[in-house]
Amino acid sequence: MTNKDLMQRDLKHIWHPCTQMKDHENLPLIPIKRAKGVYLYDFDGNRYIDAISSWWVNLFGHSNERINQKIKEQLKNLEHVIFAGFTHEPIIRLSERLVDLTPKGLNKCFYADNGSSAIEVALKMSFHYHRNKGEIKPLFVSLKNSYHGETLGALAVGDVKLYKETYKDILIKTIQSDVPKDRTKEAAIEAAKKLEEIFIKHKSKISAFILEPLVQCAGSMHMYHPYFLKLSYDLCKKYNIHFIADEIAVGFGRTGSMFACEQANITPDFMVLSKGLTGGYLPLSVVLTTDEIYMAFYCDYSKNKSFLHSHSYTGNPLACAAANATLDIFEEDNILEKNKLKIEYINRKLQKFMKLKNVKEVRQTGVIAAVELKGYSIKERVNLKIYQYGLKNGVLLRPLGNVVYFMPPYVIGFDEIDKMIDVAYEAIKSLM
Repeated sequence: MTNKDLMQRDLKHIWHPCTQMKDHENLPLIPIKRAKGVYLYDFDGNRYIDAISSWWVNLFGHSNERINQKIKEQLKNLEHVIFAGFTHEPIIRLSERLVDLTPKGLNKCFYADNGSSAIEVALKMSFHYHRNKGEIKPLFVSLKNSYHGETLGALAVGDVKLYKETYKDILIKTIQSDVPKDRTKEAAIEAAKKLEEIFIKHKSKISAFILEPLVQCAGSMHMYHPYFLKLSYDLCKKYNIHFIADEIAVGFGRTGSMFACEQANITPDFMVLSKGLTGGYLPLSVVLTTDEIYMAFYCDYSKNKSFLHSHSYTGNPLACAAANATLDIFEEDNILEKNKLKIEYINRKLQKFMKLKNVKEVRQTGVIAAVELKGYSIKERVNLKIYQYGLKNGVLLRPLGNVVYFMPPYVIGFDEIDKMIDVAYEAIKSLM
């Protein structure tokens, strides 16, 4: 089999996500035969550094032997079981570990099978909590430029026009507040003032405020100061509004700490996790919440306060085995401490981009780095040109518009960081 053969078979029947399929009349689709570590291998013998962790999910490399082994062991015993009225050891152990790892007070875990679904859970649970308390609060507040997924509820609280505009007529009503314009404390304070104005005006109708802590990933990797987390959290407490931390993309070490909320020393009412939860192996997501919220639904069946939300594959044992293996690696290999060296190294390598005339800004939070270009319209599709340049030179880059970003697996070596950065540099330089 060759890349071309498989591409032709694929295009007969498959509709790919986030893709204008007509592009593939001229743009090659890359069939991947296998993957190991940070490398993807196609059917023609080419290999590519996965600089974006396959949509930000892969933490410890592809085909990681330790995660592989734990999934194989689990497969011998239990592949799946209904999670209503039944349970299993892998999810019990995972829940105990997540409660220990996350900010103090998040004692209950509600599982789903992907990030968008978990956002839906958090939104519904927040609204339902207030309803159980005798209040109807139909509004949610989120930040401008935010992204929380593409199911309808998640889409409604997002603010990336590319995804949202088409469906605006069928979305729930939400309010977007200013995101801090940069990473300064002053910007955080200014944005918090705007947020309070919204809270004052609509406080009796707002169920929750949702945000992506520190980095708006799909929002062109916009970054802001942790102080905004503290300020907005305090405002939520003041006005009896839930605080939802969407750590789907930024959790599990991406911002330098295990969870971004730790950098503001806050415990959200809801923390939403997915992506890196299983090391990038299998679909799994979880909403962690407090005993107080849990108890608002705890009642006799006749009281009709139960949270009736379910997914067929909720709490899948194989996914839980992968998640437990992922947490084992964090614990046993001192990952966060080791990542500090790579974070510093990437930071030094990024400095050379500022010498290019078509670069507007370079920014970094933990193991997330971004280079924003200037002077190009969206119609010029410089992101596509950089993507193609990267593939030709052995690196998978997938820019967000005019923003080239790096979010590699934590197992990336320093030589591979060099190549990842250097190929991106030459790609941007070639545009001038």
